[in-house]
Amino acid sequence: MWTGGVRVIVLDEENRILMVKHVHPERTVWMAPGGGIEEGESSAQAAVREVWEETGLEVEITGLVWHVEEVSERGQRFVNFFRARVTGGELKLGRDPELTESGQVLADIRFMHREEVADLENLYPEFLRHELWQHLEQGTIDYNAFRMRDE
Repeated sequence: MWTGGVRVIVLDEENRILMVKHVHPERTVWMAPGGGIEEGESSAQAAVREVWEETGLEVEITGLVWHVEEVSERGQRFVNFFRARVTGGELKLGRDPELTESGQVLADIRFMHREEVADLENLYPEFLRHELWQHLEQGTIDYNAFRMRDE
């Protein structure tokens, strides 16, 4: 059975990417906002919800950038990486509603320049370090491969 997740690439007017810092007992990692897809929602709907929960920003999905799959001893998983633009809200560190107050892992949030992302020690996924910026330079990130099948 597949388990699905989302991450959302949100860029500001300076082409800085929105990043969220997660602090876990075993490691600290910076990543684009995102999380799991809930029962009854599409991955695009999950992306909008997750950005709101973690950042306080309202976004509109503008494209599917990557679909990443893993089939391993951990199971079958996928993560859809969407691109989105801010349509409202106010940037503020959110919380994970599935976790207790003492168990929250979100520790920081900010827009980062390419050089800041490249210098991060713990980054997920690694291709945000260079590949994202190459797509932006080449203009190849704006194609939207995401489709929903009508019932």
